[in-house]
Amino acid sequence: MADSQEETENKRKQFGNRMLTDPKNVFEHNAWDNVVWDEDQERQARSKTEEQLANPAAKDDIERFENDANEYWNKFYGIHENKFFKDRHWLFTEFPELAPESYLSPDKLSELSLSVNEQLSELSPSVNEKKVPETRKDNEVLNSESAEHSSKILTDSGQTLSVDGSQNLSELDDKRQQKNHGESCLNEAVTNNKKGDNDTSECKLETFPGESAKYRMFEVGCGVGNTVFPILQANNDPDLMVYCCDYSSTAIDLVKENKDYDGRRCHAFVCDISDPEATVPFPDRSLDIIIMIFILSANNPDKFQAIVNRLASFLRPGGMILFRDYGRYDLAQLRFKKGRCLAENFYARGDGTRVYFFTQARRQ
Repeated sequence: MADSQEETENKRKQFGNRMLTDPKNVFEHNAWDNVVWDEDQERQARSKTEEQLANPAAKDDIERFENDANEYWNKFYGIHENKFFKDRHWLFTEFPELAPESYLSPDKLSELSLSVNEQLSELSPSVNEKKVPETRKDNEVLNSESAEHSSKILTDSGQTLSVDGSQNLSELDDKRQQKNHGESCLNEAVTNNKKGDNDTSECKLETFPGESAKYRMFEVGCGVGNTVFPILQANNDPDLMVYCCDYSSTAIDLVKENKDYDGRRCHAFVCDISDPEATVPFPDRSLDIIIMIFILSANNPDKFQAIVNRLASFLRPGGMILFRDYGRYDLAQLRFKKGRCLAENFYARGDGTRVYFFTQARRQ
């Protein structure tokens, strides 16, 4: 990651640390962690949501929003493409578990740094003079012996809760593999077991994409890759595989068209995770981290538990679900007009996409 970006990350405070000490600074942030509504404010908000619930959407509309959910998101991405959401570079501040130093050993980090230098040296002496992205110090690897699933919950109000449960080097990698192997494997699901130069027996077909990876992440509801690509850019470890899915085929097409998409390190696929029959390209108990950012809220709340249960079955012992979503009484919720409420705290936006607003009790 670039130095300037690292400096920005270092200056940015995690949610939970924004304390309003001077009322004159109230507009510096859109949320403060030590400001609590009084009873009157909460009563007004509750009254508004009760009014919304008393004037719901028509039954036919509710069914249409449910049955055609993927089409509404296809239209959304067809209009906005990759211009609506910004890359989430706050990821490594709020979820340090996604940064490479959180799961790579010091030896591995050092090895990656040397690997970058080797690749640059093989291409051209002039390239070797360029600055190599710095790697950062390592923390302990996640404990794979633990049978608990932990996750972070970050509501839009900025509360963090705990529950159970650098440069893209793909082109350099391509040239290095072709030089060492004599020819590249045509299948994306191929790994190099480093037996020797020009030995085509090195190409071992995997039974699923990313089988040879030592660390696997999966983002549910990836959109156009605003989470996936910052992760891949921050980590050039060839032993990392990032899976990502969305139930919008338009969004997945945009991910695959991105110049930073590398099928050896990322596997994007269309999937409605709320469908119990939907298939995924990896087996159960094979993932280390599952990422859910503003995605569970887009599903029918009646399906929440089944979704979480299925996702938990994909995790290795000690795996984590990282979760962030909208908080109850967000102004976006209070602004919904009559006829947009689908169920309690569940709404349809004007473009047909849906959103649910959570409380701490609900996320448990």
